[in-house]
Amino acid sequence: MSPQPTGPEAPVVVPDAPMTSAGDTPIGSQAEAAVGVRGAVKREAWPRPKRCRIMTIANQKGGVGKTTTAVNLAASLSQHGNRVLVVDLDPQGNASTALDVDHYVGVDSVYNALVEERPLADIVTDVAGMPGLYCAPATIDLAGAEIELVPLVARENRLTRSIETLDMTRFDYVLIDCPPSLGLLTVNALVAAEEVLIPIQCEYYALEGLEQLLRTVELVRGHLNAKLRISTILLTMYDGRTRLATQVAEDVRSHFGDVVLQTIIPRSVRVSEAPSYGQSVITYDPASSGAVAYAEAARELAYRAVTA
Repeated sequence: MSPQPTGPEAPVVVPDAPMTSAGDTPIGSQAEAAVGVRGAVKREAWPRPKRCRIMTIANQKGGVGKTTTAVNLAASLSQHGNRVLVVDLDPQGNASTALDVDHYVGVDSVYNALVEERPLADIVTDVAGMPGLYCAPATIDLAGAEIELVPLVARENRLTRSIETLDMTRFDYVLIDCPPSLGLLTVNALVAAEEVLIPIQCEYYALEGLEQLLRTVELVRGHLNAKLRISTILLTMYDGRTRLATQVAEDVRSHFGDVVLQTIIPRSVRVSEAPSYGQSVITYDPASSGAVAYAEAARELAYRAVTA
């Protein structure tokens, strides 16, 4: 399948949940989708990048869908033949919760990698029931890591050095989920990555603070990581009933152009419910509008890697 056209003039895509055929029932449709998630249905294999893509998912504004994006893109990519590691860098540990990975106090976590310089390979764990998906969990200990990192030498490079201990041939993607701030944890994530993915909420305050994030990315590029670039912007929480959401989407696409994915993530109750069951929406309700949209965004991301 070839990638969709990109650019400011390309159509915005808000995928709908799949429609049932004439003879199908809603229950039958849901069952078919669920069977597909468990692997009984052969899926299209998406292209794998030539080398591992390390992507930081960042936005200091809270509630814009960073963790949701990290978890659901990772789940979708892994279902289509890619090997994905999610690094949970948020002390709240929401990505670890959504992937049903232990992250209580005392569990080896990203904290040990940053503060104690433990190899990340000792911390990475498989995600149950999702072949090809892995997680480096976060614990609440990370909340104090920023203070503990301040007096340390090369504190901005701690995550980079930890990731370098991994056998990168094992992974196609490393997705780093950041906390809602521009502190040392986020700076570590920006220094460790080559790409930044910014989720932007389709609401009034969406662009507030974005300038500060862009300035931080520029500073990191200029002083700590010359390879860093903003490669992807994903519009989230789109409500097609409001003119405001459409206007925000048009403004973002007009300003940022090709880096904005054509797919937009709609508001979806299922997306919000899934983490409480220790799942991504991709496995919780694969036929929902949120799951379909994230799967399409992941497919677009995978095919963009071919032409990048």
